[in-house]
Amino acid sequence: MILARPGRIILLNGASSSGKSSLARAIQARIDTPFWHISIDHLRDSGVLPTARIKSGEFDWRAVREGFFLGFEGSLLAYVEAGNDLIVEHIMESEAWLMRLADTLAGQDVFFVGVHCALEELERRERARGDRPIGDARRDFHRIHSYCVYDLEVDAMQDRDANADAVIAGWRARSKPAAFDRLRERRDQR
Repeated sequence: MILARPGRIILLNGASSSGKSSLARAIQARIDTPFWHISIDHLRDSGVLPTARIKSGEFDWRAVREGFFLGFEGSLLAYVEAGNDLIVEHIMESEAWLMRLADTLAGQDVFFVGVHCALEELERRERARGDRPIGDARRDFHRIHSYCVYDLEVDAMQDRDANADAVIAGWRARSKPAAFDRLRERRDQR
């Protein structure tokens, strides 16, 4: 069977507790084509990982973490090659991670969105959630956008539905070279 076209990706990058999940759900509810919403949190919360055994210390998270993220990133390519459209939320923890994903998804239609949020609000949300280590949002805030080039950026302090509409409009009007193409070109010129 030959697919009519590969899938497309709207990729949301933002600090922990920045509102990526809320924005992804709003985009999914408003966009006129069926997009899957995929994240690391979905995998973690589904029981894919032996979380209890990691928490008990029986298994070392640091020993399995890299393979977990490599598998997640590789699965995104498999999904789009099968013709699925995706809204992916991810935290680009380092420039190396960002470039690894850009290389994995080379040749794919990826619309890269930066989700920004004020530090004070990130920390408030992190405390209110209670399911994140305190300090993750601050750490992310100070680094994850510094090495990124985006197709579009939104302010998570603004209305979620308005941001979803802005992402959808930007995605519809996307042009080449896309952010991931520019990132790879920038790296290759160093």
